Amino acid sequence: MLRLTSHMRVLCFICAIAVPLMFALSPDQAVAAAADKVKVLYHVDGKDPEVAKYALALINKHIDAEGGPDKIDVELIVHGPALELFEKERMDAEMTKRFDQIMEKGVKAEMCQVSMKAFGKTIENLAKGFVATLHPVAVKRIADLTAARLSLH
Repeated sequence: MLRLTSHMRVLCFICAIAVPLMFALSPDQAVAAAADKVKVLYHVDGKDPEVAKYALALINKHIDAEGGPDKIDVELIVHGPALELFEKERMDAEMTKRFDQIMEKGVKAEMCQVSMKAFGKTIENLAKGFVATLHPVAVKRIADLTAARLSLH
């Protein structure tokens, strides 16, 4: 039951970002937006490896569902205890495979600067492809990305 709840958290977060974006469009904006790339934000913050793997699988499926990487921009923000799941020395083969798949499809992966400091890690300790969040605090970065996407409409 706990795994289902964790998976539902991921889905609820995605819906919380995507649904307001869909309804915020006027008919003219909807036509214009259809020509532009879909912009999506995923975030992982827990230490359950199965939830992180599920999120990575969802990202991969989402990219495919949109018609490929040229139709969607995906940002993955990782923070908190999830940092340890993405340490290159600790990632299992399945996690590595799923992460590499999304990176090959152009996903932008950011790691929280505060989390790196709290866990005593640097970008070099993490899976190849991560960059530090533009704002030191991941939740602020998530809020900024969400606001930017909402203000486009």
